[in-house]
Amino acid sequence: MSLWVDHYRPKTLDDLHYHPALSARIKSLAKAGDFPHMLFYGPSGAGKKTRIACTLKELYGKGVEKLKIDQRVFMTPSRRKLDVNIVQSNFHIEITPSEVGNYDRVVIQELLKEIAQTQQVDITARHKFKVVVINEADSLTRDAQAALRRTMEKYMSNMRIILCANSTSKLIAPIKSRCLLVRVAAPTEDEMIKVLKYVASRERLQTDDAALTEIAQDANGNMRKALLVFEALKMQKGILSGPVAIAKPDWETYCCKVGDMIIQDQSPSRVLEVRSKLYELLSHCIPPTVILKTIADRVVELVDESLKADIMHWAAIYETRMRVGNKKIFHLEAWVVKVMSLYKHFFYDIDMSGFD
Repeated sequence: MSLWVDHYRPKTLDDLHYHPALSARIKSLAKAGDFPHMLFYGPSGAGKKTRIACTLKELYGKGVEKLKIDQRVFMTPSRRKLDVNIVQSNFHIEITPSEVGNYDRVVIQELLKEIAQTQQVDITARHKFKVVVINEADSLTRDAQAALRRTMEKYMSNMRIILCANSTSKLIAPIKSRCLLVRVAAPTEDEMIKVLKYVASRERLQTDDAALTEIAQDANGNMRKALLVFEALKMQKGILSGPVAIAKPDWETYCCKVGDMIIQDQSPSRVLEVRSKLYELLSHCIPPTVILKTIADRVVELVDESLKADIMHWAAIYETRMRVGNKKIFHLEAWVVKVMSLYKHFFYDIDMSGFD
């Protein structure tokens, strides 16, 4: 039995519950003869991958649903082997090059060149080109983006590229200029409640507006999270009515605990304790940017108004450095020390002003 988030995922553009104007626009593009490279961007949980899947079905029909998962091995110039998981049908291929870190350029160059140099094998296909879907495009290195740019120029006749990203700020301008940008905005609270009501009716589940509103508010525009929480609460209670207790995920509670530790004590021993907590979060595959944002949000809740802007300013700086550098723990720990220093100096200045 699959999760509701997968079981009730829309299969066609007509089935999508929100952003109807966007669906109509994509539909007209799919019917047109000249389909462009596309870049779908928007916040996590807004429905980017669902819309991409619906677009592919609009382009090729039901054949794109016959998927197989393959593992390809790529060789770096230093003879290191890279294993990459690939999801593909007869008409498209889906990859996440950022899985191999700084070697993503090798995957981009080898795989796209191979696909682009081969003709569409299915002679009954509606279009003569294959589509390559690249997930987490905003995590690609500059070298990989440069390689992707050249491929997009050279092999337009045999291949179209659909990029999926949370933000366009990390993508180079030449790539953005070669794609049709499609912004998938986060659903509103009312749109999320509409989807939750649809799922509830299909599951014959008794709910009321108060419980659904609380779930939608907690999800904060993330439709995936709302459906997962909705299913979890149904398993716990059976009937959803009145106020509901939505438990935070363990990693989020752990991040809040780290934020509390930073404020309680600013000493070298506390830095070591925080470092071990950060390693724990990273070892459980929590993205470092998410760790930084969650801890920063917690710290900002606890500090004086005059410190909030500085704390978020330095969080943004270290988030940028983390993206450019390799060792994420260095930048996370550097931000923690910086926040401790700011907090310590704030109280020192208050104490000194008392002597004036």
